[in-house]
Amino acid sequence: MNEIRYKPIGVIHSSFKEPKGTPIQPAGAEGIGGTVEVFPEYAEGLKDVEGFSHIILIYHFHLSKGVSLKVKPYMDNEEHGVFAMRGSSRPNPIGISIVRLIKIEQNILHIQDVDIVDGTPLLDIKPYVPEFDTREVEKIGWLEKNVHKLSTSKDDGRFVK
Repeated sequence: MNEIRYKPIGVIHSSFKEPKGTPIQPAGAEGIGGTVEVFPEYAEGLKDVEGFSHIILIYHFHLSKGVSLKVKPYMDNEEHGVFAMRGSSRPNPIGISIVRLIKIEQNILHIQDVDIVDGTPLLDIKPYVPEFDTREVEKIGWLEKNVHKLSTSKDDGRFVK
């Protein structure tokens, strides 16, 4: 297969200077603010983004220590396959977060519910549209017995360089 390369379109800024202590999902980071700096050459692409209350940030886990196909996630004591979890230690270290968009000032997006380490390279932004993105689910796998831990779970540094 051919190698795929992406070029960052910006950088995400937050109060989290390292993974350790960072909330592990946006739902566990409610109210925590940050900014997204979109590089000037991509700023024109922000037209009409302010019409959305939430956006999906797609980013590169730049501090990931590498690939593990079986991982012990933060909210469980058992190993699970990497594709059954949302952590950073994966074949392609790509992360997604749905955050609240507060306002846009030129090429700076002010956001809330930030679960991302400061300096994280931004790959893309997409609008969050409930009619497109929300689904009724019947099961949530191993998280069923652990999802209640979300508000108290923080990154403990196990997946970084």
